Amino acid sequence: MARMARLIGTVVLGIALTGCVSQEKYNALKLDRDGLAEQLAKAQSDASSARAEADSYKNQLALLNQNGGSLQGLVNNLTQQNSALQAQLDEINKKYAEALGRSNGGNALPAPLTNELQQFANQNPDLVDFDAVHGIVKFKSDVTFASGSADVTPKAKEAIQRFSQILSSPAASGYELLVAGHTDNQRVVNPNTLKAGHLDNWYLSSHRAITVSAELQKHNINPQRLGVVGYADQRPVASNTTSSGQAQNRRVEVLILPTTVRSGPAVAGAETKSTSPKKISGNKDSSVQTDNRPMLNK
Repeated sequence: MARMARLIGTVVLGIALTGCVSQEKYNALKLDRDGLAEQLAKAQSDASSARAEADSYKNQLALLNQNGGSLQGLVNNLTQQNSALQAQLDEINKKYAEALGRSNGGNALPAPLTNELQQFANQNPDLVDFDAVHGIVKFKSDVTFASGSADVTPKAKEAIQRFSQILSSPAASGYELLVAGHTDNQRVVNPNTLKAGHLDNWYLSSHRAITVSAELQKHNINPQRLGVVGYADQRPVASNTTSSGQAQNRRVEVLILPTTVRSGPAVAGAETKSTSPKKISGNKDSSVQTDNRPMLNK
């Protein structure tokens, strides 16, 4: 850069020493000077940027060297968080299995609540199924969402609003709720579905469950009552070899659990054979991710 500056000075000095020159030569020399000046400015700017970038890397490296112990602490903290999340997921899976395993010879929920939920299902037969034995309200995905979407349809929003009123009633307000998303086994291939972030059935089932949970919260369902999980195609209720079976598997379930929520740390789960609520702490939302991802067609 110093050499370039001296060259520009030499050009200017040459003009001064030669006295009168032709306009053509003067213009040529001026263009050369302007070009060299522009190159000099660019070189200075590049050098400044390079120095700043180098300083930034030096500072980051120094910070990493100084905080070696803190980095290990961060790793330990992340490990603990992963363990806590896994424990929450294990608890959700346990509750799901317990709900499906209810078999006390009758309905899982008290008669007044069972009757109200059955009436709700009867009023929305194309949208909702109600499993009274297990206390599960099943929203049919083909009506609740557009194909390959996690956006709730206007009709489903109206039904969820009514459902929220039932869940807020004295007969149900103390129960925990588990929202579980499910899909068929067809691979997700629609570009619009992929672009929306539903990369496979695990994503799609989780996103749909989260959306239904969000709709419930819009209608004053306490988030502390809610757990959310996505199971992709891993828990079918019908065969995926037929279109009708696939339609049954595409669903979002709301499990009404015979447990209630309280503040403080988690306590042991409730005995599922009893319809009387027992207290247990709420669960944070969680989505299932696994390497055993199925192929889909959406």
